[in-house]
Amino acid sequence: MARTTGAFYVLGGVLGLTITAVAPGNDGNRLLVGTAAAVALLLGLTLLAWGPRMPHALHHLYLATATVLVTIAVHSFPNLVGGITLASFYVFIACDAALFFAWPQAAAHIGLAMVLCLWVLPDRGLPWWSGLIPAGVTFGAGVVVGILTRMASDADIDVLTGLLNRRGFEKQLNPAIDAAGRGGQGLSLVLVDLDRFQKINDHLGHRAGDAVLQRVADTWLDLLAPDQVLARFGGDVFALLLPGTTEQAAILLTEQLRAAVTMGCSAGVTSWQPGESGSLLISRADVGLYRAKQAGRNRTVLESSRQLPLAVELREAIDSGALDVHYQPIVSLTEDGGQAVGVEALLRWSSNAQPEVTTEGLIRVAEEYDLISDLDELVLRRACADAARLQESFASLNLTLNVNVSGLELAETDYAERVATILNDTGWPADQLVLEVTESELAAESQTAIANLHTLRDRGVRIAIDDFGTGYSSLSRLATIPSDILKVDQSFVAAIRSDSPAPPLLGVIAALSKSLDLQVIAEGVETEYQAAVLTELGFALAQGYHYSDSHPVSDLINDLNAPHSDDDDSLAANGWIPLG
Repeated sequence: MARTTGAFYVLGGVLGLTITAVAPGNDGNRLLVGTAAAVALLLGLTLLAWGPRMPHALHHLYLATATVLVTIAVHSFPNLVGGITLASFYVFIACDAALFFAWPQAAAHIGLAMVLCLWVLPDRGLPWWSGLIPAGVTFGAGVVVGILTRMASDADIDVLTGLLNRRGFEKQLNPAIDAAGRGGQGLSLVLVDLDRFQKINDHLGHRAGDAVLQRVADTWLDLLAPDQVLARFGGDVFALLLPGTTEQAAILLTEQLRAAVTMGCSAGVTSWQPGESGSLLISRADVGLYRAKQAGRNRTVLESSRQLPLAVELREAIDSGALDVHYQPIVSLTEDGGQAVGVEALLRWSSNAQPEVTTEGLIRVAEEYDLISDLDELVLRRACADAARLQESFASLNLTLNVNVSGLELAETDYAERVATILNDTGWPADQLVLEVTESELAAESQTAIANLHTLRDRGVRIAIDDFGTGYSSLSRLATIPSDILKVDQSFVAAIRSDSPAPPLLGVIAALSKSLDLQVIAEGVETEYQAAVLTELGFALAQGYHYSDSHPVSDLINDLNAPHSDDDDSLAANGWIPLG
């Protein structure tokens, strides 16, 4: 708006000065007309320079001033013919008003121009009807430009939500990239998909689905700053353009948007880097969205073009094999008081770039920066090799090895084959491997993940649902997800205290596992009292600091080789009492 209005002003000023200088005659006031043209030129230059930062209402003053300046020029031009020709400038005013103002405001500006035109020409001694043609042309041009402008604008607007559609969003994207390049500021883009939206349309009808889209759009608009652009990108996918925003700030805003609506949503986040096109930016955000849905939905995945120092350091650690894997024993509650029958592999690594990072944070960074495949393979291969060494200490010791797997990896089509290759290379038996997957990552609608689980179980590998009892727990999911073991989330065990009854849900889980023929492992056991309550409830397996912390494989081998009161047969049958 500022550029167009400024261009009209500059063009009018230059033409006014030119014709004032060359036109003959002394009927009017040449100095006054020249001054009006010079003022128009100066106002145009101010609009071009500072117009984008001016309040919107100030543009009404500029347009009204232009109407007055044209009227002065027509009234005071040195000869009558020149005055009549200057009346054509009223068309500039009508077009500008129709382009950038709502119909009522545009009509007011066009009406003012027509009234002054109908007054000023007869005032110079012409017949009363002399102003009809220029006033009519002004009216017609304003109406046509207004209609065409609104038709073009409607093509960029989603009728249902009132947001920009994909076409309108892409029109906004390139100017935003140009501005980010000039100002050196960040620019982030987010694609958000409403999870399971198709089920709303299928079960409740399209009218209910439309109402959900409208409600989500209205809710999210209230949370955004004026310079942040929200668009309905297509179907149930929304796009968010965030000028001056870092990737981490975009992730935080995405989490706020997710918390503001009742249904889950998956999101892909990325940021622009110098030299990148808008289409590349959209494609990268779309990859992040795809990975978020493949990993179990209702999450945000960063698909970044640049890596954080932590990600760079992690990449180097994976390449050099500098990561450690420790092992926490899993003990039997029913066999001679807490003897180990298996171990869980746990990643251990200390970052120089971010020493306080947790293992969960490390996994999240690996997933966000496409390092998770190499990290998972390294941990699984190292764990299988270490477990083979551990079992060699007592050949008849029948240990199980539990290893966590990322939902992103499980959704890869060749994951089951990669596991088979590692087992073959390390010699670890498939029937002694347990793969643990967090329940929220076992999305029933991820057919690739489910197929991989079936393939792995057919080959002897057992599947454990980790952190059971939180998040997405449901009986229908247990029926859908192929699994052998439930690992009860440590929050339930922590609730076991001597001054209060045991959480009733623990008894329900124990009964449920028995009915479904599933093993159950209680995580986070820290006291003798908790162990006693779990034993009374019927839990067979447990792990936690009460029995042992995690240790390098060399420490466990030393422990196995230490003198035990049990003979080798008892040890082989029941495991060993682990390190404290």
